[in-house]
Amino acid sequence: MAGDAKKLQPIIIKRVKKGGHAVHGGAWKIAYADFVTAMMAFFLLMWLLGSTTEGDKKGIADYFGTPLKLALLNGGSGSGDSSHVVKGGGEDLTRSTGQVKRGDMEAVKSTINVHQLKAEQMRAEISRLEDTQRKLEKAIAANPKIAGLSSQILLEMTRDGLRIQIVDAEGRPMFTSGSAQVQPAMREVLRELGKVLGEVPNRLTLEGHTDALPFGNGEQRGYSNWELSADRANASRRELVGGGLPEDQVLRVQGLAASNPFDRRDPAAPANRRISIVVMTREAEEALFRTTPALTDEELGAGVPGPAAAPPTELPRPSSPATVHR
Repeated sequence: MAGDAKKLQPIIIKRVKKGGHAVHGGAWKIAYADFVTAMMAFFLLMWLLGSTTEGDKKGIADYFGTPLKLALLNGGSGSGDSSHVVKGGGEDLTRSTGQVKRGDMEAVKSTINVHQLKAEQMRAEISRLEDTQRKLEKAIAANPKIAGLSSQILLEMTRDGLRIQIVDAEGRPMFTSGSAQVQPAMREVLRELGKVLGEVPNRLTLEGHTDALPFGNGEQRGYSNWELSADRANASRRELVGGGLPEDQVLRVQGLAASNPFDRRDPAAPANRRISIVVMTREAEEALFRTTPALTDEELGAGVPGPAAAPPTELPRPSSPATVHR
């Protein structure tokens, strides 16, 4: 019985159903992409380091080793240095280190050979004034009306430019005695000068001078050698303009009376009565407009005097000064 029951025992079969893997998502792809990017950047860095010059490496090291503000202000001998065709970059081929800014390049160009350039300009200007002097001498000699007055016309080169002086001579005064009325011969001289001087770009100054003799009773009625010399200088300006000189070419007209005599040994000499025309150089013109610095409060309180005026230049004496009336 027991054997039959054992034989009749049912057979139980268990079937286990295996489920599929869970879905992991795409997070691994992002990690893999970051890894590949990092590797590419690493190999790119290695390639750049292998192909970079020592100057560029030093520039990069200086950049990271120096604060940005100081680097911009001070720079460095190796910042931006390289062995490229144009060292330092930019348009300036003379710079071998550092970056070149346009402002720096223009500043360098503006200071290169400044003194040499000024010297060249001065030589060219002096040459032009000497040529003007020769033209004036030829024009005076070619004009029969004024050729006889050549001894009264003095031409010379000075520090300020070409100086033309017209002095009185015996029997040939420039102006009517005691007035600013121009004599005919003087008018011819001034108009001939104005014709030639109108062709040069330089500006002029005119100065009227008298001797040291007092002007009659002029002091009592407010008219002295100062007014007379200024009126004569202005009358000369009008004749120069009448000869062809542009009005805006005259920079200054002044009367100096007897403050700067021609003949210093004899302030009353008739040769001191003259008209002086200076064809100014550019440097002299700039110096004329250059103002002196103002005194500080301390200097004013201490009574410190301002800069003294330069003494007048010693002028050559005439060949044969003649005594004539004012």
